[in-house]
Amino acid sequence: MKVTFPHMGNAWIVIQTLFESLNVEVVVPPTNSKQTLNLGTRLSPESACLPLKLNLGNYVEAADKGADTIVITGGIGPCRFGLYGEMERQILRDAGYDYEVVILEPPDGSLLGLFKRIRYLAGTQNSWTQILKALRFAYRKSVALDRVEDLIHAARARLPQHMETEKLYEDAKRQLALTMTDAGLRETVRRVQESIRERLREVNRAEGPKEPLRIGIIGEIYTILDPYTSGDVEQYLGRLGVEVDRSIYLSGWTGNHVFQGLAPGYRSIKSYPRHAKPYLPHFVGGHGQETVGAAVKFAREGFDGIIQIFPLTCMPEIVAASVLPQVQEAYKVPIMTLIVDEHTGQAGIQTRLEAFVDLLERASLQRVIGQTGGEVLSVGGR
Repeated sequence: MKVTFPHMGNAWIVIQTLFESLNVEVVVPPTNSKQTLNLGTRLSPESACLPLKLNLGNYVEAADKGADTIVITGGIGPCRFGLYGEMERQILRDAGYDYEVVILEPPDGSLLGLFKRIRYLAGTQNSWTQILKALRFAYRKSVALDRVEDLIHAARARLPQHMETEKLYEDAKRQLALTMTDAGLRETVRRVQESIRERLREVNRAEGPKEPLRIGIIGEIYTILDPYTSGDVEQYLGRLGVEVDRSIYLSGWTGNHVFQGLAPGYRSIKSYPRHAKPYLPHFVGGHGQETVGAAVKFAREGFDGIIQIFPLTCMPEIVAASVLPQVQEAYKVPIMTLIVDEHTGQAGIQTRLEAFVDLLERASLQRVIGQTGGEVLSVGGR
């Protein structure tokens, strides 16, 4: 058995760790790219959403490396993700790829069925104690990854050398991918944290402290976790001097959905339905309710703006998008929506981001002028 899975941001590091801890051979699909998307689009129905097309491209690329088993999570409610496993199985079979597809969800609501699937993947050589230990360590690695990612969000907006920040990020991800101990995880996070703090101290001494604009990123989980799918929105905003935060981090989603809230992860999403209740009190599938709740939370925390990202035809996010104008009006916070598909160009995304940031900067300047009685004009030289 050679296991592969959909590529979604940094999730590959966690999934690879889990299977390697259980001595299961794993094939990590290449990072999402134009080639991945082209391969998947050829096999997909035209109306399929972008994540499904990328998933299929992942599997075609992984098949070339010998993968024969796909592992994918399931879902419930009015979201097509719950159908991905079976749809992808049939599409790949028709295209001549003899994959076995293991869907990690409780069949017919039976947890016993879910445990049987986990046991099948782990093999008889691993005890349940070993399986639980591997799950726990993989989860802890996801928390460490999320902590590093959040540190990078802060650094991008404040450090003048863009490539320096990205090099630090890539180095941290490599270290986290290789380490197989809790002590190693803590040391990597500590090292990255100290490196960023030291550079910030140097920049503050040279240029003075900087308080950047803050933008909250909300939307469908795949599009906001995967940089290729979002058009590298977070990195580009950082280059524009904006600090971003995200509504969903991998460990927060895992803690809420896989561990049923027993392990909150980094930036738990458990409170979002409560925040969303005045505007969207019902579950609408996917992360629609979480999107609205996160927008309310970011608005209450004083973020300068919010960007919703989701794939074309995503019904839960379309429902959320129809509600967000009420949040925008209630909290006077600008909200922009980015809808992506295989035809979306990065240049177009960047142009919209630049215009949105310019809007927020003007609004911020006007607030400062109002608070200082116009003195900011002489200070800024405008």
